[in-house]
Amino acid sequence: MEQRHLGRSGLRVSRMALGTMTWGGATDADTAAAQLTAFTEAGGTLVDTADVYADGASESLLGDLLDDLVPREHVVLATKAVARRHDGPFGGGASRGALLNALEGSLTRLDTHYVDLWQLHAWDDAVPLEETLSAVDAAVRSGKVRYAGISNYSGWQTATAATRQAHVAGAAPLVSTQVEYSLLERGVEREVVPAAEHHGLGLLPWAPLGRGVLTGKYRTSTPPDSRGADPGFAPYVDHHRTERAARIVHAVMTAADGLGTSPLAVALAWVRDRPGVVAPVVGARDEAQLTTSLSAEALTLPPAIRAALDDVSSLDFGYPERRP
Repeated sequence: MEQRHLGRSGLRVSRMALGTMTWGGATDADTAAAQLTAFTEAGGTLVDTADVYADGASESLLGDLLDDLVPREHVVLATKAVARRHDGPFGGGASRGALLNALEGSLTRLDTHYVDLWQLHAWDDAVPLEETLSAVDAAVRSGKVRYAGISNYSGWQTATAATRQAHVAGAAPLVSTQVEYSLLERGVEREVVPAAEHHGLGLLPWAPLGRGVLTGKYRTSTPPDSRGADPGFAPYVDHHRTERAARIVHAVMTAADGLGTSPLAVALAWVRDRPGVVAPVVGARDEAQLTTSLSAEALTLPPAIRAALDDVSSLDFGYPERRP
C-alpha cells in the first residue's frame, strides 16, 4: 500500500486507515483480529480508535491484539479524547485535567507507553483553547504522544488552533484533521479543506463511503445485517438517504460497472485522491468487507469518471468561499 506523509510532518502512514469504532461492540475479537491481520498484510499501517468507542472496549481490544498479532512498531496508532466517557469531573471535555486523564486511560487500555497520533475529538466551547492546547503540548513533551491532530473542527476552529500551535514557542504543531468527507458530504471543501491546506494539516476522512450508502446496498432496501437495520445506527445511516444521495449513488454504480469494480472501490478511490487527503478511515463489518475496501488500492479513477462524479456531487460556492 502506498505511504503518504501526514500533513507537513515527517510521519508516513498508509493511504488507507483502519477504523475500529465497532470493535469491542458489534465487532468481536476474532473478527477484529482477522481485520487487523488482513490490513497490515496489505501494507496498512494507520489504525484509528477513540477512548469512547464501545465505551473503551475498542482500545482494549486493539491493545490485546498489538504485539500478540502485529508488532507495535509496525502500526501507527491513533486515538482521540474529548468526548464524554462518564459524569465525573474529568470524564470528558477539553480541559487540561480531563484530557491528560483521558490520555492515561487510553494508554492503559491500549497497553502501550505512547500513541503515535492523539486527536482532539471535538471543539469544546466551555474551555479556553489555550488550556486545551497546553494539554496537547504537555502530552507531546512527556513522550506519551508523538504527533497531535484535531477532529470535527470547523474551518475557523482549524485555523485558530493551527495558528496558535505555529506561533507559541515549544508548542506541538498540528499535523492532521479528521472530518466526515465523501461524495455525499463535501461541505468541508468550503472552509475546512482550505484551512487545512494553508496550515499544512493532512485530511483523514471518516465515513468515506457515505456511512455505507455509497456502496449501493441501501438503494432498494435495508439489508437485515447492515448498520441501517440496527436501531442504534439507523439515524446515522439515514442522514445520507436522500434524493441527492440517490443520484450520486447511481453515478457511482454506473462508474463501477464501466470499470469492472465495486461501487465501494469507486467511492473510496474518489475521496482518497482528493486534494489534501492523506488516508480515508475505513471500518468494516468483517474481513471480506475490508478486503473489498483494500481492493481500492489498485484503482485510479480515469479523469472523465472523476469529473462526472465531481459534477453530480458538486456544491454551490458563494462569496467569500473559495472554489476547490
